[in-house]
Amino acid sequence: MSLSKESARSDLDSRSLGPEAVLQSATRKAALRFVPLLTIAYLFNYLDRTSLGFAGLTMNKQLGLSAGQFGLAAGIFFLGYCLFEVPSNLLLHRFGARRWLARIMISWGIVSAATVFVVGPNSFYALRLLLGIAEAGFFPGVTYFLSAWFPAQYRTRMLAWFLIGIPLASLIGGPVCGVLLQMDGIWGLAGWQWLFIGTSLPCIPLGLLTLRLLADRPETADWLSAEERDALRHVLATEVRDRPHSSLLAALIDIRVLILAAIQFGFTLGSYGIGIWLPLMLREYHLSTLAIGWIAAIPYLFASAGMILWARYVDQRGGRIVNLAITCFLGGAGLLAPILSGSLGVALMGFSVALVGVTAARAIFWSIPTRFLTGVAAAGGLAFINSIGTVGGFVGPSMMGWLKDFSGSYVVGLAAVAAIMIAAALASISLKFVLSKE
Repeated sequence: MSLSKESARSDLDSRSLGPEAVLQSATRKAALRFVPLLTIAYLFNYLDRTSLGFAGLTMNKQLGLSAGQFGLAAGIFFLGYCLFEVPSNLLLHRFGARRWLARIMISWGIVSAATVFVVGPNSFYALRLLLGIAEAGFFPGVTYFLSAWFPAQYRTRMLAWFLIGIPLASLIGGPVCGVLLQMDGIWGLAGWQWLFIGTSLPCIPLGLLTLRLLADRPETADWLSAEERDALRHVLATEVRDRPHSSLLAALIDIRVLILAAIQFGFTLGSYGIGIWLPLMLREYHLSTLAIGWIAAIPYLFASAGMILWARYVDQRGGRIVNLAITCFLGGAGLLAPILSGSLGVALMGFSVALVGVTAARAIFWSIPTRFLTGVAAAGGLAFINSIGTVGGFVGPSMMGWLKDFSGSYVVGLAAVAAIMIAAALASISLKFVLSKE
């Protein structure tokens, strides 16, 4: 493979550096090339799901959807997602992350944009199910890709910068969705239809850009110097040698994997239970659609900062299991504020604390399984954890909708989410007994 002029110059520069400096240089280049692109893609990935809450402000009435039907449609996405999660990640392992992640982005952009054609609950259910199938494998695929590029001492921070796409999706998406809903009537389309168009079509060029910029392994990256490629390859190969190798089947029945799947079920249920219903819960305070868009962004501003700072702390100080338990506990405890108080200000404080906990939990959580899973066991095991855990994405919105119809308020649903988040904190503590070292 011939090096470009830029890479040739990088060769000369890296020869004057020590081994640790060469590794840092390689990691910095990879981070700048991959992480911003993948973060933006994940921003649209999450916005593609949570914008549904804003669409429901006007779509539910126009299509005649009850709270239960809307919650089921929000949740049914995860049935398709979970069923195709492991097969998708095994195909990623077979064909390479660059091609497969690009395929996922392009197909989800097309399917999500097609939501403008729904006319009732049945067509809505079908499109959401198909969207879940299209998106399956994206998150564990990126997690697997990052573990193949970044040594363990950098991995939590890289995951945090990637995962910041979740709170950013709501931080930026709230105001954007509020504005898109104001386009109601332009070219004969409803505001909620413009919302799906605006949040879906950018995924197609992002997929094409992914195909161009990603490299499956350091060995194929001609924008790194030979020394940088060798440094990354050596460190990553050493990490793999130090971990026990296991088969896909062994990974799927590993008690550590099963406990991690249960933990992720808990905080994913909390994330979507809050995120998808937050706009509709804020409407209870008699706010306008545009105001809801801006106010819903406030908790995610704190969540974005909290996740990055907490991930940096864990990378530097360790204690992943303890910190995972603390974040899950905060995710549940924060929901007590909107349950116990009718004040908008107190509710926003509670939602902010809960979302700091939920988003920080994600970044800490995904650095744990990559420390003991390798190869095809990592590809399948990560997808299995995500597929079982992501059932929480079905249960959370559906449960909130059903309990709202049953009780007439959101209090019972929030209490149920809080209890499940605290159970996830207890499950996190149990990892201390099955992981020999963090």
